[in-house]
Amino acid sequence: MPWPAPLFERAVSAPPVPAGLPLVIALTGFTDAGNAVSRLIEYVRDDLDPTPLVVYSNDVLLDYRARRPLVAFEQDHLTDYRPPRLELSLAHDAIGQPFVLLAGYEPDFAWDAFVQSVIEFADALAVASVTWVHAIPMPVPHTRPIGTTVSGTRSELTEAHSVWQPHTQVPSTVGHLLEYRFAEAGARVAGFVLLVPHYLGDTEYPAAALAALDSLTVATGLVFDGDALREENREYLLKVDEQMTGNDELTRMLEGLEERYDAYMAGSTLATPIIHTGDLPSADELAAELERFLASRPSGDDDKRGG
Repeated sequence: MPWPAPLFERAVSAPPVPAGLPLVIALTGFTDAGNAVSRLIEYVRDDLDPTPLVVYSNDVLLDYRARRPLVAFEQDHLTDYRPPRLELSLAHDAIGQPFVLLAGYEPDFAWDAFVQSVIEFADALAVASVTWVHAIPMPVPHTRPIGTTVSGTRSELTEAHSVWQPHTQVPSTVGHLLEYRFAEAGARVAGFVLLVPHYLGDTEYPAAALAALDSLTVATGLVFDGDALREENREYLLKVDEQMTGNDELTRMLEGLEERYDAYMAGSTLATPIIHTGDLPSADELAAELERFLASRPSGDDDKRGG
């Protein structure tokens, strides 16, 4: 292979793509609270079977030492090597509506070249809109709907669904840069930040993936079957309810977070959350995480976060 390797390769048997489709972007990266984006990617790849249009080069974009590929080992030999994937694909939702999907890992390198390539592909395909989702931890209770912060150029979505609108600076992701460049180009672009309970940020939290799917639905009209994720939530919550019975300390801590959340929402003139409460780890794990969070939270944090 000549060096440097090309940024991407076009799929040899790529299908024709109708003009005017929505572009959905799901990239794992700096933060993925509740594994929301990871589960979203897993869902679309397993259930929707997208057809690749463009495959990006790991050798150009990926830091292998930071995110090592998986190797399968069977007793005395290696049986599989599974490098991560970053692909632009054609997918269809649960009722057959087509859309363009950019899904996979967030590039470690060549952000400007990567973003330029995505914008050029979007222009060539004449996409109608661009929507991306990511998730951050916030001091909110799991017993309330997952809220979102919405940015971009689609004011109707911000007005309807953005419950927290801060003035701040944050470490950027390539998703932010994509949104920024698409907005500069005059595209209809929206970014949904899911506000996931802090103490669930490092867990598999199915409700976060459900909220990600719902965010895509309100922005694009696409329809997704989340029954498996909903059933996962229901089954887990039954077990958690059993473990929480009689746990007065945990109840008091949760009530404190609920009071802060309800007071903020009652005094807010912003939108209401889209949907979704979710499942939990064990009561002991939840109590420990809440205690750590509340102990480490500096005074005045309520005013800074507004949640």
